[in-house]
Amino acid sequence: MKEYSNGEITIIWNPVKCIHSGVCVRTLPNVYNTLRHPWIDASNATTQELINQIDRCPSGALSYRNERKENQQFF
Repeated sequence: MKEYSNGEITIIWNPVKCIHSGVCVRTLPNVYNTLRHPWIDASNATTQELINQIDRCPSGALSYRNERKENQQFF
């Protein structure tokens, strides 16, 4: 698994689960760019945009972890 953070959430990518449907790349091309290394740049979208896209991942290869303090509202 690989992790990429924007300071508020950490995107977790599990390449074993990935079916390369391209939903992530088509939805947020500024975040997911297979020509760049690392290929995920979580700073190129809002936290809510990232969450919305990750929730649409058909294989479940993308997930996220809340990095905000426990006493703060996340959504």
